Amino acid sequence: MKKGIITMSVLAIIACTITAYCWAAGNESVSESTNVAQSLSGQQVKSTSQNAKGKALVVYFSVPETDGVDASSGASRLVSNGKVMGNTQYIASVISEATGSDLFEIKTVHTYPGSHKALIDAAKVEIDNNARPKLATHIKNLNDYDVVFIGFPNWWYDMPMPLYSFFDEYDFSDKTVIPFCTHGGSRFSDAIKTIRELEPKASVLDGYAVPRDHVSEAKPNVLNWLKRIGMAE
Repeated sequence: MKKGIITMSVLAIIACTITAYCWAAGNESVSESTNVAQSLSGQQVKSTSQNAKGKALVVYFSVPETDGVDASSGASRLVSNGKVMGNTQYIASVISEATGSDLFEIKTVHTYPGSHKALIDAAKVEIDNNARPKLATHIKNLNDYDVVFIGFPNWWYDMPMPLYSFFDEYDFSDKTVIPFCTHGGSRFSDAIKTIRELEPKASVLDGYAVPRDHVSEAKPNVLNWLKRIGMAE
């Protein structure tokens, strides 16, 4: 009888331990899924720290609008230190300042309209035509960089077409590519998968997505993310 009581006690302790572990794991998963910003896994953090041996470059494409915004385009603007900036431009500046990285803006030969409706219509036409807009700016010393952040707004659940022109122009083999985007609810959509297909010899991380409505207060979260991946102290 005494032996039976001891056995039941041991089983009860084991059951409590398993229950506590499962509860903690579940809460960790919930915390990750409800986090506004997309974090990287431990393996990816390790990879970033190991690969960040040289200079880093922050590349971005951004079009500040002159009127309203729409969830499907993800493009917008804000004012920082008296300067009107596109959402992605602002996040790029935060990353550049925090990491001491050089900053490069992707510009096209043609100018995108500032009006929201005209802008998303133009973007849709480019996507439907699989266009490759001609770029007006070019990186002359890409070989100097081991880590390249690449930022863009989510337009029509995809990267803006100038990003396709950009990836067509450069080879990111053996480099670490860290995407970041601003969006109206769709995060990266399939952009990470697309970048990996376009640059199969690069180490492309899952990146960081910032909701359009949270850009103005995103800086602390961006800084914490950069610390987690070993790109800032």
